[in-house]
Amino acid sequence: AYDQVVHDVALQNLPVRFCLDRAGLVGADGATHAGAFDLAYLCCLPNMTVMAAADEAELVHMVATAHAHDSGPIALRYPRGEGVGVEMPERGEVLAIGRGRVIRRPEGARVALLSLGTRLAEALKAADALAAEGIAVTVADARFAKPLDEDLILDLAGSHEVLVTLEEGSVGGFGAMVLHLLAAKGALDAGTVRVRTMTLPDTYQDHDKPEKMYAEAGLDAHGIQNTVLNAMPAKRDDDNVVSVRRRQR
Repeated sequence: AYDQVVHDVALQNLPVRFCLDRAGLVGADGATHAGAFDLAYLCCLPNMTVMAAADEAELVHMVATAHAHDSGPIALRYPRGEGVGVEMPERGEVLAIGRGRVIRRPEGARVALLSLGTRLAEALKAADALAAEGIAVTVADARFAKPLDEDLILDLAGSHEVLVTLEEGSVGGFGAMVLHLLAAKGALDAGTVRVRTMTLPDTYQDHDKPEKMYAEAGLDAHGIQNTVLNAMPAKRDDDNVVSVRRRQR
């Protein structure tokens, strides 16, 4: 099946649409149906475009985008289950390929959360909790795992102390793509930003309620908050940065 994707579609750059349901953890469907690996095995293919919907409205826009995309293969991923309850558009808008969006960017933000897929809702909850502790957080939705929004990612890395990527996928997917970009562009050379990639654990997840599974994987708001706090630079005696006590997970 993978050879068909590579040889019969991507290599020939054919306009085939891949709609991937059950992105991430799927509760009662168990490990055989969990959408953990598609980001890793699709993003490495030349000519492939890969999208992930953050909510049901974004899914509408991505269906319209896939329909309009005739210059090569394109994939969109979305989870099993209900949406998050956002207002639905009457018609889908065609998204600019490889462009994300900033959801919030408070003045003086020290941390950036870059989400791909439906972890965006948990990222916003984590940002609220961190704001209550005096840590301003930028939240962005990548929308595309490939091509990456290079301008957005380089801007987030260059203007924040901590950059955390979030995805409902395995090691080797979106976070790895972001790290590769930052390394290739020299964005990590100065050592001014700490990057953390939050992925599904390197195990097969059995049956359970999805919210419990994500909590155990550390990909809920609490897990995101702890990842940020553990990554924050410690206060130096010669600066005015507010110190943050690091928590154990």
